[in-house]
Amino acid sequence: MRIVLKKGKQTRLIKLAKKNLSWSQLSKEVNLNYHYLSNDLKNEWGYISEEIYRKLCELAKINFNKFIIEKKENNWGQSKGGLNSPGSLKEIPKIEFDEKLAEFVGAVLGDGHVEFYKKGKKIGVYSIRIAGDLIKDKFYHVNYLKPLAEGLFKLQAREITKISPKGSERFLDIKSRKLVEFFISMGIKPGDKIKNQSTIPKWIFRNKEYLRACIRGLIDTDGSIARMSQRDFNLLRIFFTNHNLTLLRDTRDAFLRLEFHPSKLMNNRQFYLSRQGEIERYIKEISFSNKKHLDRLKRFKAP
Repeated sequence: MRIVLKKGKQTRLIKLAKKNLSWSQLSKEVNLNYHYLSNDLKNEWGYISEEIYRKLCELAKINFNKFIIEKKENNWGQSKGGLNSPGSLKEIPKIEFDEKLAEFVGAVLGDGHVEFYKKGKKIGVYSIRIAGDLIKDKFYHVNYLKPLAEGLFKLQAREITKISPKGSERFLDIKSRKLVEFFISMGIKPGDKIKNQSTIPKWIFRNKEYLRACIRGLIDTDGSIARMSQRDFNLLRIFFTNHNLTLLRDTRDAFLRLEFHPSKLMNNRQFYLSRQGEIERYIKEISFSNKKHLDRLKRFKAP
């Protein structure tokens, strides 16, 4: 059974149970996926099971029975929220392998994460999630990535914000089992990207237009543009930084394939473009979709 509490009470119960625990510690206590607990259930996008409800009450040392307004069968979630969310089972349209998809794949490889969580025979949590800075990446997430994703996959892309003493982040989250399976079929595996060494799919490497679009997604998320020297403000560099060595090498190879001349890898975590003619060509042929990069470029180019 799933417990339906009055609006706001599920969030309150979870926060009381958390107390001085981290989200990771709380997820272990109640045996739930970290992201599902700290985002979906905390934001009341799904209802908690009776078992989880009892555990949360025990941790909170409080009884929320007076706030229960309904109990639903577990399979109710196939049409409304919960682990069996509509995004998990909903069919997605035939996805075209084109520049738009290549750019979105680049963004996922840069700051994204493919999540696949399944416990036993239960349908679990499946999502594609892209992280960003709470403030600096807001326009990019809301006005570019969100409509791009929803146009490609015909699925809702939710905005999630996370504010903590360690830092503030925003996430674009798309829940869909079919979409996760599609990304896995391209070789982009769920879990830790560094351990998995997920990288640019082969279909993108076969087409230079797709490769340009994918690089745009990668630089928009894990790249930056900066002045090369404080003595000459007109000299610029474009950096790409990533701890996935396979992706780092393949991204550098992608630039070489497009006849750019990137630097050698620095400390196996970064390379850059510094030839000014190639910086101009990058801006003309590839450009940026992330407004924060465009804004920095305008400031650098200002007289």
